[in-house]
Amino acid sequence: MVDVAPARNTVTEPAQAASVRGKRAHTYALPNLLTYARCVAVPLLVGCLFWADILAGGLWLRWAALGIYVAAAITDFFDGYLARIWSQQSAIGRMLDPIADKLLVAASLLMMASDGTIRGWSLWAAAVILCREILVSGLREFLAELRVSVPVTRLAKWKTATQLVAVGVLLAGPAADALLPGTTLAGILLLWIAALLTLYTGWDYFRAGARHLLEEEA
Repeated sequence: MVDVAPARNTVTEPAQAASVRGKRAHTYALPNLLTYARCVAVPLLVGCLFWADILAGGLWLRWAALGIYVAAAITDFFDGYLARIWSQQSAIGRMLDPIADKLLVAASLLMMASDGTIRGWSLWAAAVILCREILVSGLREFLAELRVSVPVTRLAKWKTATQLVAVGVLLAGPAADALLPGTTLAGILLLWIAALLTLYTGWDYFRAGARHLLEEEA
C-alpha cells in the first residue's frame, strides 16, 4: 500500500504566510509603538508623583510628570492618525489604545487624590470619572459580543478633551501656583465640568446598553 501525502495548497500557503508577516509587521509598526510608549508612560508618571509627594523630591517633579503626560497625550493623537493614513490598524492597537488612555487618567487621578491635589468634595468628581470609565468599558465589551457598536458623539469628544486638560492642569497645579496663582483651582473647576459631561455621556452609553440587554432577555 502506497502512502499518499496530502496535497499542499501552493496557492493559499504564500497568501497565509504573507498575512502572518503583515500582522507581525503591524504589531511593531510606529502607531503601535506609540501606544506601547503611552502604556510605559503610566508607571513613569506615577513614579514622578510618588517621588514628589512620598519621598519629598521637590515640585520640579510635577513638571516632569506634566511633560510625560503631555507627551503621552500627543501620542494618543498620532497613533490613531498614522494607523489610519498608513493602513496599519491592528487588533492589538485597537485593544491597547483605550486601555492606555484609561490607565493614564486613572493613575493620575489616584495619585493626585493621594497627595491632596484633589481633596474634599472634588474627590466625587474624580470618582465619577473613574466609575464611568469602568461602566463604559463593561458596556462596550457586552455590546461587542452582540456586534453592536456605539458611535462616539461630539459631546463625548468634548468630555475627553476637557478631562485631559483638567488632569494636565492639576498635574502642574502645586508647582504652577507659584507662577500663576489659581492654577490648581482652575484644574478643579475643569475636573467638575469633565465629571458633569462624564455623567451625561455615560448615561447615553448605559441607555444604549440597557436597550440591547432587554432585547436579549425578551
